[in-house]
Amino acid sequence: MNITVNEELLAYIDPLTPDEHEALERSLLAEGCRDALVLWGEVLVDGHNRYGICSRHGIPFNTVQNPQFKSIEDVHLWMIDQHLGRRSLSDFQRGVLALRKKDILAASVPPTPAEPSAAAPVKPEALITRDAIAKAARISSNTISQIEKIQKSAAPELVAAVKSGTISINAAATVASLPVDAQVAAVAGGKKELQQAARQVRETRAVARTEPESPEGVIARLKQTISELSAENAALKAKLDELNS
Repeated sequence: MNITVNEELLAYIDPLTPDEHEALERSLLAEGCRDALVLWGEVLVDGHNRYGICSRHGIPFNTVQNPQFKSIEDVHLWMIDQHLGRRSLSDFQRGVLALRKKDILAASVPPTPAEPSAAAPVKPEALITRDAIAKAARISSNTISQIEKIQKSAAPELVAAVKSGTISINAAATVASLPVDAQVAAVAGGKKELQQAARQVRETRAVARTEPESPEGVIARLKQTISELSAENAALKAKLDELNS
Protein backbone atom coordinates (compact mmCIF):
# COMPACT_ATOMS: atom_id res chain seq x y z
CA MET A 1 0.00 0.00 0.00
CA ASN A 2 1.03 3.64 -0.39
CA ILE A 3 2.52 5.24 2.70
CA THR A 4 2.73 9.02 3.04
CA VAL A 5 5.24 10.78 5.27
CA ASN A 6 3.64 13.98 6.57
CA GLU A 7 6.23 16.75 6.90
CA GLU A 8 4.29 18.37 9.77
CA LEU A 9 4.56 15.20 11.84
CA LEU A 10 8.33 15.10 11.43
CA ALA A 11 8.51 18.16 13.72
CA TYR A 12 7.42 15.87 16.57
CA ILE A 13 10.17 13.32 15.92
CA ASP A 14 13.64 13.77 17.35
CA PRO A 15 16.23 12.48 14.86
CA LEU A 16 18.30 9.53 15.96
CA THR A 17 21.97 10.02 16.66
CA PRO A 18 24.30 8.30 14.16
CA ASP A 19 25.02 5.56 16.73
CA GLU A 20 21.31 5.02 17.44
CA HIS A 21 20.51 4.88 13.72
CA GLU A 22 23.31 2.39 13.10
CA ALA A 23 22.13 0.18 15.99
CA LEU A 24 18.54 0.20 14.68
CA GLU A 25 19.73 -0.63 11.17
CA ARG A 26 21.79 -3.59 12.43
CA SER A 27 18.81 -4.87 14.41
CA LEU A 28 16.42 -4.63 11.44
CA LEU A 29 18.87 -6.34 9.11
CA ALA A 30 19.46 -9.16 11.60
CA GLU A 31 15.95 -9.67 12.98
CA GLY A 32 13.59 -7.99 10.53
CA CYS A 33 10.94 -5.43 11.43
CA ARG A 34 9.03 -7.06 14.29
CA ASP A 35 6.85 -4.07 15.30
CA ALA A 36 4.13 -2.86 12.96
CA LEU A 37 4.21 0.71 11.64
CA VAL A 38 1.24 2.78 12.84
CA LEU A 39 -0.82 4.49 10.14
CA TRP A 40 -3.74 6.89 9.88
CA GLY A 41 -5.11 6.05 6.47
CA GLU A 42 -1.97 6.28 4.35
CA VAL A 43 -0.20 8.71 6.70
CA LEU A 44 2.70 7.25 8.67
CA VAL A 45 2.26 8.09 12.35
CA ASP A 46 4.79 5.92 14.18
CA GLY A 47 7.87 4.13 12.87
CA HIS A 48 9.47 6.73 10.60
CA ASN A 49 13.04 5.56 11.22
CA ARG A 50 12.13 1.89 10.73
CA TYR A 51 10.22 2.77 7.56
CA GLY A 52 13.22 4.60 6.09
CA ILE A 53 15.64 1.76 6.84
CA CYS A 54 13.25 -0.98 5.68
CA SER A 55 12.53 0.87 2.44
CA ARG A 56 16.23 1.32 1.73
CA HIS A 57 17.10 -2.35 2.33
CA GLY A 58 13.88 -3.96 1.09
CA ILE A 59 13.03 -5.34 4.55
CA PRO A 60 9.36 -6.45 4.82
CA PHE A 61 7.21 -4.74 7.44
CA ASN A 62 3.62 -4.81 8.66
CA THR A 63 1.30 -1.87 9.24
CA VAL A 64 -1.62 -1.29 11.57
CA GLN A 65 -4.34 1.36 11.55
CA ASN A 66 -5.09 3.32 14.72
CA PRO A 67 -8.90 3.69 14.79
CA GLN A 68 -8.88 6.39 17.47
CA PHE A 69 -7.69 9.10 15.06
CA LYS A 70 -10.46 11.27 13.62
CA SER A 71 -8.35 14.17 12.37
CA ILE A 72 -4.74 15.23 11.86
CA GLU A 73 -5.06 17.11 15.18
CA ASP A 74 -5.73 13.78 16.92
CA VAL A 75 -2.55 12.45 15.34
CA HIS A 76 -0.56 15.46 16.55
CA LEU A 77 -1.90 15.08 20.11
CA TRP A 78 -1.11 11.35 20.13
CA MET A 79 2.46 11.98 18.99
CA ILE A 80 2.93 14.74 21.58
CA ASP A 81 1.70 12.43 24.37
CA GLN A 82 4.03 9.69 23.15
CA HIS A 83 6.99 12.07 23.31
CA LEU A 84 6.02 13.53 26.70
CA GLY A 85 6.17 9.97 28.07
CA ARG A 86 9.87 9.74 27.25
CA ARG A 87 12.50 10.45 29.89
CA SER A 88 15.23 11.58 27.52
CA LEU A 89 13.60 14.92 26.63
CA SER A 90 15.01 18.14 28.04
CA ASP A 91 12.78 20.48 30.03
CA PHE A 92 12.73 22.87 27.08
CA GLN A 93 11.58 20.14 24.70
CA ARG A 94 8.87 19.10 27.16
CA GLY A 95 7.64 22.65 27.53
CA VAL A 96 7.52 23.25 23.78
CA LEU A 97 5.53 20.05 23.24
CA ALA A 98 3.10 20.87 26.06
CA LEU A 99 2.53 24.36 24.63
CA ARG A 100 1.86 22.85 21.20
CA LYS A 101 -0.70 20.59 22.82
CA LYS A 102 -2.33 23.59 24.50
CA ASP A 103 -2.58 25.41 21.15
CA ILE A 104 -4.15 22.39 19.43
CA LEU A 105 -6.69 21.91 22.20
CA ALA A 106 -7.49 25.62 22.37
CA ALA A 107 -8.15 25.68 18.62
CA SER A 108 -10.64 22.84 19.03
CA VAL A 109 -12.81 24.76 21.50
CA PRO A 110 -15.96 26.11 19.82
CA PRO A 111 -16.87 29.78 20.39
CA THR A 112 -18.68 30.26 23.70
CA PRO A 113 -22.38 30.87 22.96
CA ALA A 114 -24.12 33.93 24.39
CA GLU A 115 -26.38 31.59 26.37
CA PRO A 116 -25.32 28.17 27.73
CA SER A 117 -26.30 25.48 25.29
CA ALA A 118 -26.09 21.70 25.48
CA ALA A 119 -25.66 21.69 21.70
CA ALA A 120 -22.23 23.28 21.95
CA PRO A 121 -20.34 21.58 24.81
CA VAL A 122 -16.80 22.67 25.53
CA LYS A 123 -14.32 19.84 25.76
CA PRO A 124 -13.02 19.65 29.35
CA GLU A 125 -9.53 18.73 28.15
CA ALA A 126 -9.41 21.90 26.05
CA LEU A 127 -9.68 24.10 29.13
CA ILE A 128 -6.04 23.49 29.94
CA THR A 129 -4.43 25.80 32.48
CA ARG A 130 -0.77 26.73 32.77
CA ASP A 131 -0.52 24.47 35.81
CA ALA A 132 -2.03 21.58 33.84
CA ILE A 133 0.41 22.20 30.99
CA ALA A 134 3.31 22.21 33.43
CA LYS A 135 2.10 18.99 35.06
CA ALA A 136 1.83 17.27 31.66
CA ALA A 137 5.39 18.33 30.84
CA ARG A 138 6.65 17.51 34.35
CA ILE A 139 8.13 20.98 34.77
CA SER A 140 7.16 24.01 36.83
CA SER A 141 4.55 26.58 35.85
CA ASN A 142 7.26 29.25 35.99
CA THR A 143 9.36 27.30 33.49
CA ILE A 144 6.38 27.11 31.14
CA SER A 145 6.05 30.91 31.34
CA GLN A 146 9.75 31.30 30.54
CA ILE A 147 9.49 28.97 27.54
CA GLU A 148 6.49 30.95 26.26
CA LYS A 149 8.60 34.11 26.46
CA ILE A 150 11.48 32.43 24.61
CA GLN A 151 9.13 31.26 21.85
CA LYS A 152 7.66 34.75 21.52
CA SER A 153 10.75 36.95 21.74
CA ALA A 154 13.95 34.92 21.32
CA ALA A 155 16.05 35.09 18.17
CA PRO A 156 16.51 31.73 16.39
CA GLU A 157 20.15 31.71 17.50
CA LEU A 158 19.10 32.04 21.16
CA VAL A 159 16.54 29.24 20.79
CA ALA A 160 19.26 27.02 19.33
CA ALA A 161 21.49 27.85 22.33
CA VAL A 162 18.74 26.74 24.73
CA LYS A 163 18.20 23.51 22.81
CA SER A 164 21.90 22.72 22.88
CA GLY A 165 22.16 23.42 26.61
CA THR A 166 24.53 26.38 26.16
CA ILE A 167 22.18 28.56 28.20
CA SER A 168 19.50 27.70 30.76
CA ILE A 169 15.81 28.32 30.16
CA ASN A 170 15.76 30.92 32.94
CA ALA A 171 18.72 32.86 31.54
CA ALA A 172 17.44 32.58 27.97
CA ALA A 173 14.06 34.05 28.95
CA THR A 174 15.96 36.99 30.48
CA VAL A 175 18.19 37.52 27.43
CA ALA A 176 15.10 37.28 25.18
CA SER A 177 14.02 40.70 26.51
CA LEU A 178 16.98 42.29 24.67
CA PRO A 179 16.79 43.52 21.05
CA VAL A 180 17.34 40.74 18.51
CA ASP A 181 20.77 42.02 17.44
CA ALA A 182 21.94 42.04 21.07
CA GLN A 183 20.69 38.47 21.51
CA VAL A 184 22.55 37.31 18.40
CA ALA A 185 25.75 39.05 19.56
CA ALA A 186 25.49 37.40 22.98
CA VAL A 187 25.05 33.96 21.42
CA ALA A 188 28.03 34.55 19.16
CA GLY A 189 30.10 35.34 22.25
CA GLY A 190 29.45 31.93 23.71
CA LYS A 191 28.29 30.70 27.11
CA LYS A 192 30.10 33.33 29.21
CA GLU A 193 28.76 36.18 27.08
CA LEU A 194 25.21 34.83 27.39
CA GLN A 195 25.55 34.56 31.15
CA GLN A 196 26.90 38.11 31.30
CA ALA A 197 24.01 39.42 29.18
CA ALA A 198 21.46 37.74 31.47
CA ARG A 199 23.24 39.16 34.54
CA GLN A 200 23.21 42.68 33.11
CA VAL A 201 19.49 42.51 32.33
CA ARG A 202 18.72 41.35 35.88
CA GLU A 203 20.90 44.08 37.38
CA THR A 204 19.22 46.74 35.23
CA ARG A 205 15.80 45.53 36.37
CA ALA A 206 16.90 45.55 40.01
CA VAL A 207 18.12 49.16 39.72
CA ALA A 208 14.85 50.20 38.06
CA ARG A 209 12.90 48.71 40.98
CA THR A 210 14.95 50.61 43.57
CA GLU A 211 14.97 54.01 41.83
CA PRO A 212 12.61 56.58 43.38
CA GLU A 213 9.36 57.07 41.54
CA SER A 214 8.92 60.33 39.66
CA PRO A 215 6.30 62.87 40.90
CA GLU A 216 4.27 62.25 37.76
CA GLY A 217 4.30 58.52 38.44
CA VAL A 218 3.20 59.02 42.04
CA ILE A 219 0.31 61.29 40.97
CA ALA A 220 -0.82 58.83 38.29
CA ARG A 221 -0.71 55.95 40.76
CA LEU A 222 -2.70 57.93 43.35
CA LYS A 223 -5.31 58.89 40.77
CA GLN A 224 -5.68 55.23 39.81
CA THR A 225 -6.08 54.23 43.46
CA ILE A 226 -8.68 56.96 44.06
CA SER A 227 -10.60 55.86 40.97
CA GLU A 228 -10.62 52.22 42.10
CA LEU A 229 -11.73 53.17 45.65
CA SER A 230 -14.50 55.40 44.29
CA ALA A 231 -15.80 52.58 42.13
CA GLU A 232 -15.67 50.20 45.09
CA ASN A 233 -17.55 52.68 47.32
CA ALA A 234 -20.21 53.18 44.65
CA ALA A 235 -20.72 49.43 44.38
CA LEU A 236 -20.99 49.07 48.17
CA LYS A 237 -23.50 51.95 48.36
CA ALA A 238 -25.62 50.36 45.63
CA LYS A 239 -25.54 47.05 47.49
CA LEU A 240 -26.55 48.78 50.75
CA ASP A 241 -29.43 50.61 49.05
CA GLU A 242 -30.59 47.29 47.62
CA LEU A 243 -30.58 45.65 51.05
CA ASN A 244 -32.48 48.57 52.65
CA SER A 245 -35.14 48.76 49.93
